[in-house]
Amino acid sequence: MSTSVLEIEKASIMTTNPNSPNRAYPLERTRNIGISAHIDAGKTTLTERILFYTGMIHKIGDVDDGNTVTDWMEQEKERGITITSAATTCFWNQRREEGVFKLFENQKQRINIIDTPGHVDFTAEVERSLRVLDGAILVFDSVAGVQPQTETVWRQANKYHVPRICFVNKMDKVGANFDNVVREIRTKLGANAWPILIPLGKEDHLKGQLDVINKKAIIYSDSDAFGSTYEVTPVPEEHREMIDQAYNDLVEQVANLDDEVGTLFLEEKPVTPKDLKAAIRRLTIANLFIPVAGGSAFKNKGVQYLVDAVVDYLPSPLDIPPAKGIDPDTHKEKSAPTDDNGDFCSLAFKLWSDPFVGKLVFFRVYSGSLSKGETVYNPRTGKRERISRLIQIQADKREDIQTCYSGDIAAIVGIKNITTGDTLCDESNPILLEPPSFPDPVISMAIEPKTKLDQEKMANALQRLSEEDPTFRVYTHEDTGQTIIAGMGELHLEIIRDRMLREFKVDANAGKPQIAYRETITRNATGEGKLIKQSGGRGQYGHVVVKVEPRGRGKGVTIENKIVGGVIPKEYIPAVKKGIEESLTNGVIGGYQVIDFYVEIVDGSYHDVDSNELAFKLAAIFAMKDAFKKGNSILLEPIMKVECVTPDEYQGDIMGDLNRRRGRIVSIEAKNFATIIHSEVPLAEMFGYATAIRSLSKGRASYSMEPSHFEPVPAQIVAAVLDQKGV
Repeated sequence: MSTSVLEIEKASIMTTNPNSPNRAYPLERTRNIGISAHIDAGKTTLTERILFYTGMIHKIGDVDDGNTVTDWMEQEKERGITITSAATTCFWNQRREEGVFKLFENQKQRINIIDTPGHVDFTAEVERSLRVLDGAILVFDSVAGVQPQTETVWRQANKYHVPRICFVNKMDKVGANFDNVVREIRTKLGANAWPILIPLGKEDHLKGQLDVINKKAIIYSDSDAFGSTYEVTPVPEEHREMIDQAYNDLVEQVANLDDEVGTLFLEEKPVTPKDLKAAIRRLTIANLFIPVAGGSAFKNKGVQYLVDAVVDYLPSPLDIPPAKGIDPDTHKEKSAPTDDNGDFCSLAFKLWSDPFVGKLVFFRVYSGSLSKGETVYNPRTGKRERISRLIQIQADKREDIQTCYSGDIAAIVGIKNITTGDTLCDESNPILLEPPSFPDPVISMAIEPKTKLDQEKMANALQRLSEEDPTFRVYTHEDTGQTIIAGMGELHLEIIRDRMLREFKVDANAGKPQIAYRETITRNATGEGKLIKQSGGRGQYGHVVVKVEPRGRGKGVTIENKIVGGVIPKEYIPAVKKGIEESLTNGVIGGYQVIDFYVEIVDGSYHDVDSNELAFKLAAIFAMKDAFKKGNSILLEPIMKVECVTPDEYQGDIMGDLNRRRGRIVSIEAKNFATIIHSEVPLAEMFGYATAIRSLSKGRASYSMEPSHFEPVPAQIVAAVLDQKGV
């Protein structure tokens, strides 16, 4: 058979059926979803309930008891927070219920879930998860409503065009207000959000949900504490008017955006639940509409119908646009359509060091399939890797598989030369997918092992941890020689140190990194240095005179030889220059590097027998120290360019705090409902700022900083700086 005929046959397969005959669940019955929210909104509890109702677990775990499936790390169990995103798979069959229409009745669906952290310090986990997911459930606290991290997660979902459903959780809490949360989702997040499942009752009187589309009530049995038993009934009389209004509002909103329902609406024809659900699915996938449901995961009310909504409204891998990338050779745009029969294409979105199996690489398959024993190509490195082991993840459990297909999320064991965001593809058809982007670290500290024996172990641990976490950086401070670790917040670095101790058995001391101050001169001066040593036999003699002049910030140091008449022989000039250069590393105030001045070698003398290179080098150092003292040396500190993004109401507090930190406001601009404050602040005042800005703004403001320039340290602070250094 010729190549062209083979290609034609393959193309015909691809256009007719994208599913491999060997896959257990077809693509149209697969959902890849993430569960995201602000901290403490109930993501992990919701994930636990979904796993229980889908039959994946037979006992409901609790975050407070530290026995949930997805919070499996020791630190997560102890603190009751999610630190790393956990992947798990479940299966759901939409049951037929009298009078209730569902889009995919009696079809078993496979749902891959990633439970993501809510704490801002672990925002990278949310970022990389949303990059590879097809849909998301955003969880809201029924009392708190839209919270700071909700806004961050929402922006991340917008960035990757992820369709989403909102779940207003904790409707059993005192002060729960479903309508208020829906209003906040519309106003604060700018979402076209409308209820499809309204909580029936609230606080202690939460009974179930009202299904707006089918106009039915789902009432949970009081005798079943696990929420597995419920009854579908007509809407109670007292809620009928409210449900009719909610239904009419919903139909009107959908009709404004969807042509099919819009035509029925204009022609005054009945809009059936099937028509309405199909339209909501189309609009949700297109990111034009956000369905909202309410309930209580902890009290086991409303989770089953939320899973139905995931199946009904969130996309399968076939419903999303093909993954786009570039050809690494031609740099032209390419796409990878969702198809088991296509060329293999996947994105490695997470690396993890597993204590049992070693290095794990989590990846999402966009096109084609991958089996054990096959080879993948990494276009970034230009290297091939053979796949020796493939596993499916169930939180902390590992299940070996032979093949994974398009739309699947799986992990490879033991692959090398790979970083987060790398594309793994077929070498015959290379493609580079866009990696997830991550914010820069905002806080850093110095770290050192408690014993010399731990030095190598610490270097290995830090390298492994920085490979896993794109927002964690490790570097050696060029001025102080300290090992500096940098991350997204104090909790982030605390967890890193905890993991070093538990997983790598490295005990480390940590403290603030030392600030690299500088020194410079402020007036012209002349310095003289003499070395005369006579101790029997051949002595040492060197004599150098230099002139120094201050220069502007950032101008550096220039050395010129102005010797005439051979008062210092030419062969000793390099030694003099070397002495001058060495003197720059140690100023006369605090022993800091000296910058930004001009120096001339103007005079000196020599001895026919006793002069040598070492003598002139030392004489030059003495001359420079003399010049620094006479040149009125001052201390300089690094100034950072700081940009704060804050909601308008916190602008005054943040500006006041920057002023207290000796900051100077450079400019203020308004942009997208936020105020951006540009300022210049001494680095010494920026320690702990990540925590301070969150406290001032209730977590809603963010900031970034980068080195700008050096400025003189105020006279009243110099003594404190020198005391700190022990000068």
